[in-house]
Amino acid sequence: MLSAHFSEDELTRSNTAIRKGIDNSPDYHVKANLIVLANGLERVRSALGAPMNISSGYRGPKLNAAVGGSRNSDHMQGLAADFTAINFGTPLEICHWLNLQKDQIGFQQLIHEGRWVHISFPDEGAPKLEILTAHFTPSGVTYTRGLA
Repeated sequence: MLSAHFSEDELTRSNTAIRKGIDNSPDYHVKANLIVLANGLERVRSALGAPMNISSGYRGPKLNAAVGGSRNSDHMQGLAADFTAINFGTPLEICHWLNLQKDQIGFQQLIHEGRWVHISFPDEGAPKLEILTAHFTPSGVTYTRGLA
């Protein structure tokens, strides 16, 4: 376990990696970042008062490319996760609540991605507390500041 509620397996497991035979094992540096991520997710879980379903955590470069992730994604550093918390509410409701709790949670980015929430944490320094909304179109993903 990386923290009270989050395991390394949970934050590195990927159905896409399994299906495509991609090794998604984290190196030493990423493992240290996964502890930062797990501790940040603990703060989120506490703020929500509900368990979370992690759909994506660490993604090595090959896996990140396979899922169409951003070339500079915090997922590749082990500092980001995508999740839902059905017992709390919709992803938009989660984002609004976490926005109110941002100073206590200390996230780098919080993104409403429609059907899930993306959150990342800084490995050092002050958190950016950036809040975005993703917009998915046939030509790609764009982002706007704030919660749309």
